[in-house]
Amino acid sequence: MGIDVAKDKHHAFFGTAYGKTLLRRLLFGNDKNGYLRLIEQVNALKSQHQLEQVIFGMEPTGNYHKPLANWLIENGYEVVLVGGKAVKDNRQLLDGRWDKNDSKDSANVADLMGQAKCQFYEYPEDDLVGLRSLLSLRKRLKKEEHRLRMQTRNSLLSKYFPEADCYLKNCTEEDLAIIRWYLDPRKIVSTDFKEFVKHVTTKDRGDRQVQRLRTIYDAAENSVGLPVNSATVFEAQMIVDRIRNVKKEVLKVMSEMKVVCDNLYGYTLLQTIPGFGPYITALVLATIGNPFRFKSRKQVIRLAGLDLNAKRSGKTSSVSIPVISKKGDADMRYGLYQAGLIASNCNESFRQLFYNMLEGRQRERGIRTKMRVKLAARLLVIAWTMLKSNEPFDASRLTTDLN
Repeated sequence: MGIDVAKDKHHAFFGTAYGKTLLRRLLFGNDKNGYLRLIEQVNALKSQHQLEQVIFGMEPTGNYHKPLANWLIENGYEVVLVGGKAVKDNRQLLDGRWDKNDSKDSANVADLMGQAKCQFYEYPEDDLVGLRSLLSLRKRLKKEEHRLRMQTRNSLLSKYFPEADCYLKNCTEEDLAIIRWYLDPRKIVSTDFKEFVKHVTTKDRGDRQVQRLRTIYDAAENSVGLPVNSATVFEAQMIVDRIRNVKKEVLKVMSEMKVVCDNLYGYTLLQTIPGFGPYITALVLATIGNPFRFKSRKQVIRLAGLDLNAKRSGKTSSVSIPVISKKGDADMRYGLYQAGLIASNCNESFRQLFYNMLEGRQRERGIRTKMRVKLAARLLVIAWTMLKSNEPFDASRLTTDLN
């Protein structure tokens, strides 16, 4: 049974694995009464056609499919998912047309199920579901923080103090204090330098910090920024307060993630890997889930989109260079690359491994980035292996296990 998932109402198509259509269209609501109507129709068709088993398939659409899938699994039904790319590519094969509608989409899902081009629905434990929700929340907060930072640079600094943009772009607490109180360069010039430093910094002031503030102070003297009025001061105050609030919320989310992760198997174990901090460890745990659902390390590497592929045909077969597919989890791929960057710089075992990978290829363009991507894939395989074997990281096995 293929289901085209929507926000309020779902479309269902009933058929067999051999392509026979049993019911072309059923519209049911996204509530318990709608689900019961669906099951009633399923039982009627099973009885009418003397069928023994029913499999529900759907395309993951945002979060809309999760209540229905969860309800079906809790009531003992089997649920599978079909990929969005597969649905798109298979649409024209149904009738040779590109048109799209809800009834056709549900039939498309059922057709892919009949071809066995589907995946089993993952039903993780509650703590893992909670961790994934917190990671999603943290991602949204970081996007909001980035948006506010860009608003600060593009709406305030670019107009009123353009010379300071390169110094205040990170929006640290010191930067926010300058934007909040000294957005107007004329105000900086009229203030004594020592008082300026005292107002925007804490008591612990390093030489580099003071030198940076001196550069900003000198730049204010010849600034070409527009005059700052009361409305601009109010806008700056609002943006700075929102950035500070978002940063506090991110810290709260990280604290809650730590509480949830402490209940998960493998959290302490994975932090023994060089480059794996609390966030990267939580990200890898949430993405891998149950390590025993993967049969080989190739499947785990594909999960992060770190698998190699190339388009080769005809005369281009010998010149096409494989690149990573980037079809998997982008957040984990980025996090693993950063972990590999840290490990190759700060850990002796990984540093030696990295230089061994570079040996004889140092002059190739972009080779260091490529090798760090390869190192990221190895880190993922190491984490997966450790979760399966329940053993801490052992640097002596780094080269022997992964060659």
